[in-house]
Amino acid sequence: PPPPPPLFFLMIRRPPRSTPLYSSASSDVYKRQGLRLFKTNRPARARVAAVREIPIIRLLDGAVLPIYARDGDAGADLVAAESAILAPGGGRALVATGVAIAIPDGFAGFVQPRSGLALKHGVTCLNTPGLIDSGYRGELKVLLINTDPVEQFKVVQGERIAQLVIQRVEECCFTEVGELPGSERGAAGFGSTGR
Repeated sequence: PPPPPPLFFLMIRRPPRSTPLYSSASSDVYKRQGLRLFKTNRPARARVAAVREIPIIRLLDGAVLPIYARDGDAGADLVAAESAILAPGGGRALVATGVAIAIPDGFAGFVQPRSGLALKHGVTCLNTPGLIDSGYRGELKVLLINTDPVEQFKVVQGERIAQLVIQRVEECCFTEVGELPGSERGAAGFGSTGR
């Protein structure tokens, strides 16, 4: 049989280590070094074959587009477009990212905390996961909270503050019935299996 036709896909290269991953010039770095077209006869990985294009616009000059830090990552990093101070003991702020996206119907965006900020500084997302419906066209903003009881935390413009996960979601029809079907668990809820 004839050989399979070559496959084309886009590969995102990370900038060299000498270049800060996120800075005011980050978007230019990715423009110059990020997207290149490769030709290969090898089958594309499932993740590459299933890449979905999400329309995005910059609302602020210098805003950094979401980007996956590593191949295979589920969450794309969201970057702060402004600085903010989070007071200790529950200080919170709604931090702008300077971008807006159009999620396709049948999908939704979920804003998740960054594990490094949570572990090292006690900073997390207050409403996690933050849900972005497909019809929303406003700016993506991240509601951060500082759980450290003593130290304040300064959000620096250009810093990674959260992750965005795009997932397929089901649209359901809720049908009222006289009785729910039984299950082994039944109505057992909070604490029903122990600590």
